[in-house]
Amino acid sequence: MSIEIKLDKRIASVEILKQFENLLEIKVDDKVYQVDLMHNDEGIFSILANGRSYNIELVPQPKPKHFTAYTLYDSYDLEVIDAEARYLRNRTGSAPLLSENTITSPMPGKVVKIPVTVGDVVKKGDTVITISAMKMESEYKSPMDGIIALIHVSEGSTVEANQVLIEIA
Repeated sequence: MSIEIKLDKRIASVEILKQFENLLEIKVDDKVYQVDLMHNDEGIFSILANGRSYNIELVPQPKPKHFTAYTLYDSYDLEVIDAEARYLRNRTGSAPLLSENTITSPMPGKVVKIPVTVGDVVKKGDTVITISAMKMESEYKSPMDGIIALIHVSEGSTVEANQVLIEIA
């Protein structure tokens, strides 16, 4: 199974060809690499490839499947485009609808928890809603500092893909 990784403006097709524990054979676009990949719980990856060592820290962003990748000297905006993201794009004709001040459901699911109420002050990165989809719970975080302006759903309600859940002013 292959995924696409959008790194700034470049999109690369990535496929794991073989894996034995932390040793991987991966194909990036049309080039095959042998890598030794170690990952710790804090989002830091150590990669050995072609006799060189790389350390990368992946920091999740408020939008699902978006990260900031930090290396020793640079940082990059990164988006993982997997089967779910391709499905949503094909179904809606575009990427999931997300703007700077809204939290939108990327897929159908059920609202598990809403730890905020209208009028609450939130900081960028605060969890504002938890959705259960495909037997997994995902926390969605505020993309900005602000005040909860509207909550369009309630705990226990079912949501559709691209449905606006919360607006922040």
